[in-house]
Amino acid sequence: MISLSMSPISKSQWNATTARHLLNRAGFGGTTAQIEALVAMGPDGAVDYLLNYNSLPEETISDTQFDRDIRRPLNDEERSMVQQARKSNDEDALAQIQKLRNERDGLDRKQAQEVQKWWLRRMIETGRPFEEKMTLFWHGHFATGYRTIEDSYHMFQQNQLFRKHAVGNFSQLVMRILRDPAMLKYLDNDESRKGRPNENLARELMELFVLGEGNAYSENDIKEGARALTGYTFEDDAFKFNAGQHDGESKTILGQTGEWDGDDFARIILSRKESSDFLCRKLYRFFVNDGPGMPDAKVAAVTKALAEEMRKKQYEMKPVLRMLFRSQHFYDTANMGSTIKSPVQLTIQTIRELGVPPRDLSTLNSATDLMGQSLFMPPNVKGWDCGQAWINTSTFFVRQNLAVYLITGKRPDAFDWDESLAHWNTSALEAAIAARTNGDASKEADALMDIALAIDAPASRREQFKKYVQTLNGPLKGERLVAALCLVTAMPEYQLC
Repeated sequence: MISLSMSPISKSQWNATTARHLLNRAGFGGTTAQIEALVAMGPDGAVDYLLNYNSLPEETISDTQFDRDIRRPLNDEERSMVQQARKSNDEDALAQIQKLRNERDGLDRKQAQEVQKWWLRRMIETGRPFEEKMTLFWHGHFATGYRTIEDSYHMFQQNQLFRKHAVGNFSQLVMRILRDPAMLKYLDNDESRKGRPNENLARELMELFVLGEGNAYSENDIKEGARALTGYTFEDDAFKFNAGQHDGESKTILGQTGEWDGDDFARIILSRKESSDFLCRKLYRFFVNDGPGMPDAKVAAVTKALAEEMRKKQYEMKPVLRMLFRSQHFYDTANMGSTIKSPVQLTIQTIRELGVPPRDLSTLNSATDLMGQSLFMPPNVKGWDCGQAWINTSTFFVRQNLAVYLITGKRPDAFDWDESLAHWNTSALEAAIAARTNGDASKEADALMDIALAIDAPASRREQFKKYVQTLNGPLKGERLVAALCLVTAMPEYQLC
């Protein structure tokens, strides 16, 4: 029977298993040493350590890290040249202008790939894993895609926005999203005018971002919300309110009438109880259990308690997340190993948990794309479906090959591997195995599975793996450990966290 208690887990219940579960869900896994450090902190200390990451060093993010001018607007002189070329039908000049546009397109696509690799590296190396995990959550919640926006710097800028407000106030983040160039472009609000409002942003703000599909609003509310958002646009990299294109007349949204603008629209929908209910259900699926039918009637009390806390704390995220990560329910065995690793989770956790080298970031970027999760390129405004949608016959093959590549350096599309990539320092993992076995070689197979798997493998699979380890004729070190790891990561249980 699953525990629905939101009471805090006790110190007596806190151990390596519960600490590892917290690190998997509130981060991207960790080494045995990192798990032991959390155990020593106790449940409250461990949760606070992950959530209060602002006290820890961070990688500096500079506005000049990427080129913000690749997609800059034309200046007056350039616009005049284009107009003159079109007016005179100067084919040579028009061809040169098109050539320059094509070059900028290519440069921006290349920079988009660099931004993807930059975020992968940050997730791999960060000492503040929960910050990156929440940034990933918001990226899936307020989903925007580079293929539509076609401005790599705006995607980078939005990523910084999510990181800045990762555990801040949800209401403030919603207000900032209404001013985000990437979102305004993605949902066509930059083209929304008085008398010709575009409904995309208003619809998704209600349906996908704040209230949830079909909750509390009508089609007329969407139309009125779209009018409130007219004039919300951007210029270059900054938000711009175009007062001349804003519909300043009276509007009625969710029963409230006034000369509302976009901020008023957001305030009105955030005042509804449905908004906290909706967000807490999404948090639950992301951090606790995304199995079929979850959350359902069995866990309604859990999401209700979280939503009540969110309203009580006026949409501050940290108290709600602290309540969740300290709860008995979060650590119930039914919730451990119940979530299929997303492609990004699988990639980053394999590196951080097993201590394998990241190899080549371009290859990792391609692999996450093949597995169905290309950063900055969600399939649509709904984001990724997650859960069982991550696994099919095609993606499972790639998931297994990715693990082999990280462990051995061998790419599936190569006949042989680069020997310089194949070797890595396995001493930390060897020490973790030794600490669990106390010198008993017969326990090494179990120790490795306990380290790598979030849930127990069936007894028959454990026995088969033990027999395989015996054929290696020696302790699990070096190449023998690498060979054993390849087999463990091919187990179905390795796909879960």
